[in-house]
Amino acid sequence: MSRTLALALASFKTLSICSVTSSAASPPFSPLFFSSQRRLPLFNSTPFSHYTKHPPAALAMDSSKVGPVKELPVGLDEATEEDYASQSKLLQEFTSISSIDKAWVFKSESGIGSQAMFSVSQPNLLTNKRRKYMLSSSISTDTNNNVNFQWAPFPVEMTGVSITVPSPSGSKLLVIRNPENESPTQFEIWSSSQLEKEFQIPQSTHGSVYVDGWFEGISWNSDESLLAYVAEEPSPCKPSFDYQGYKQGATKDKECTSWKGQGDWEEEWGECYAGKRQPALFVINLNSGKVHAVKGIEKSLSVGQVVWAPPVEGIDQHLVFVGWLAEPRKLGIKYCYNRPCALYVVKVPLYKSEAAESDIKSLEESTVVNLTQSISSAFFPRFSPDGKFLVFLSAKASVDSGAHSATDSLHRIDWPTDGKLSSSTKIIDVVPVVNCAEDGQFPGLYCSSFLSKPWLSDGCTMVLSSYWHSCQVILSVNVLSGEVLRISPADSVFSWNMLTLDGDNVIAVCSSPVDVPQIRYGRLVDKVNNTTGWHWLNVSSPIFKCSEKVMSLLSHLQFGILQIQVQDVSDCLTKGAAKPFEAIFVSSKVNDAPDPLIVVLHGGPHSVSLSSYSKALAFLSSIGFSLLIVNYRGSVGFGEEALQSLPGKIGSQDVNDVLTAIDHVIEKGLANPSKIAVLGGSHGGFLTTHLIGQAPDKFVAAAARNPVCNLSSMVGITDIPDWCYVESYGTNGKTIFTEAPTAEHLTHFYNKSPISHISKVKAPTIFLLGAQDLRVPVSNGLQYARALKERGVETKVILFPNDIHGIERPQSDFESFLNIGVWFKKYCK
Repeated sequence: MSRTLALALASFKTLSICSVTSSAASPPFSPLFFSSQRRLPLFNSTPFSHYTKHPPAALAMDSSKVGPVKELPVGLDEATEEDYASQSKLLQEFTSISSIDKAWVFKSESGIGSQAMFSVSQPNLLTNKRRKYMLSSSISTDTNNNVNFQWAPFPVEMTGVSITVPSPSGSKLLVIRNPENESPTQFEIWSSSQLEKEFQIPQSTHGSVYVDGWFEGISWNSDESLLAYVAEEPSPCKPSFDYQGYKQGATKDKECTSWKGQGDWEEEWGECYAGKRQPALFVINLNSGKVHAVKGIEKSLSVGQVVWAPPVEGIDQHLVFVGWLAEPRKLGIKYCYNRPCALYVVKVPLYKSEAAESDIKSLEESTVVNLTQSISSAFFPRFSPDGKFLVFLSAKASVDSGAHSATDSLHRIDWPTDGKLSSSTKIIDVVPVVNCAEDGQFPGLYCSSFLSKPWLSDGCTMVLSSYWHSCQVILSVNVLSGEVLRISPADSVFSWNMLTLDGDNVIAVCSSPVDVPQIRYGRLVDKVNNTTGWHWLNVSSPIFKCSEKVMSLLSHLQFGILQIQVQDVSDCLTKGAAKPFEAIFVSSKVNDAPDPLIVVLHGGPHSVSLSSYSKALAFLSSIGFSLLIVNYRGSVGFGEEALQSLPGKIGSQDVNDVLTAIDHVIEKGLANPSKIAVLGGSHGGFLTTHLIGQAPDKFVAAAARNPVCNLSSMVGITDIPDWCYVESYGTNGKTIFTEAPTAEHLTHFYNKSPISHISKVKAPTIFLLGAQDLRVPVSNGLQYARALKERGVETKVILFPNDIHGIERPQSDFESFLNIGVWFKKYCK
């Protein structure tokens, strides 16, 4: 963190006064990612430049002195180069828009108003990283009850910062800088005016601190003297060799006269965790800088999401954490909530030193207790403000069925005031899994995160974000009564994402496919009776600033959420499976004739495309395409029965749902049947390649990012082989899953795969592939692309050598969507 943070926190400039808004929006979230990292065309080094065309020879030299003709970049012709030039400039304008990653609110020292701090990021195409910075604001209320946000005049860039975590009182700020090599991890403690302390934690103690949003857990204790956190365990000792052969006695140190061997191979948690060592639990004393590894935790247990339990006078403190068992092996965990996990508690013996500070006794005798033995999944632990109960989320529906994501449930444990903890602790259901909701009613919990402090002042109501059909909404949940209320506007088709709480007020972001994100401030009108709902104010902010051109283009677009009736209701085994699914339709306000249509398909399959802003999709809309974003049955947000209708029917039910949605917009006159393209990633790529094979005359072009094309070859090399079984066989696939598929299994996988229909494909198809993808290894897409080329189908492959499944690196993301836009323009116009 810049050492000028104090200056930025202290300086404010009044930019706006909030006003009532009648509509809403949400943060840029999309399960569908496309990106790239290969310098196919050339780009300028100027920060806001666009694709650089080769100048005509006539402009460079006299015709009598014509030199060699400059070559075009690989894959481009002169016509395509013109599209690259125009589209890249526009795409950069969309790409440069910032996004809010986190936010915190602190009470001001005067007791009047509060201070907000926003962690913001922005793609930096030149460095191929995301630039991170902090922007602060003072929040106050005037005599007319209007809310004022006074923004600091400039943000502070957080160069090299991995994560920031404010202390409970808001008087300290922890800044962690993870190294990119074998250097120590750096801990910094900041006050409001200066750097107070700095600690260097060597690799011999632990590796990088986990800041991934899943294993990640950093927790201050109540007096702010201790910090519990999750970091990579230190590198294990490995065998050493020199000119005489093996050296007795393993070593961690490097020596110029010897070299270290590889030692035993260890399992990893798959995609996003390649090269990461086992997550382990540590506690640092912030007064002395001493770091202790928490003992007593089984080696086979990966830990994460640690929080301090409420302190009890005269009794040792406890840590609560989530643990994942790695038996018989570690399977991919990113986006896979079907990995069993539990809440554990471990005692941290403390004593008071002469300086009256908390310190740590020997942790050798710590006993670990499993608090949630009776349930297959427990994570995101949060204590109530009074410490009387512990609330947690569960993905038991996912674990028990084998689906990688499903409907969540919320639970509560009453915390013992005497500190006596037991594995037989009673678990109370707060919000159960919703199988099939009545029309307009709460469809179930679908949460990707919790705030660290989600509580309203009554101490029993938590506020969170969840998916509700094709929208993200903000809910309040009374964890004593189980009452769930939608507090973001019920009539809004925008998506809303919770950022933080300002007392009993909510700071959120809302957006739509055609509206850039905006900050909203929500107030509970009647705090006593909670009967008159929430009042939402519009907050002007410099964070989401974009060009006039982008705003003009978006102002000519519109969107709506379509209800699509299921065609073969007789095939539905449950009521939920027969209910309509949804599609988001984005189109021009001004064109009389329909624009060419891009059908957009999310991955998973158990994820969802939200009615929120996506830079990439807004770009495609702005260059002349309508979008049909289909949430086929099996998507989250629609109840458990609809979701569980898909496993065992991939390649048929989901394909038919997409074709039904396309026919719906054609019948409504919203799409030209001769100008339809399809775009999808991961399972969306599975659907894309299925559709161009099963309905070859329906599509004029296709784009697939890391697509699943051949399950029979994927099952042996993916980090989630169980996914292949569950999605192909249904819940029974969890039972028959094996690391050694039978010939019958492989035949079944092949018949479920897009490659079984490849002989019928006609549509020109572009593939965007991450070479480091562990989820759908690159060989899957390459095999399909080569087979298309072998059959004479127009095919283009862009391989991004350093990208994984998400293809999210800024240059890769940029080049990916640029190529998709040019490809579709070429074949759809």
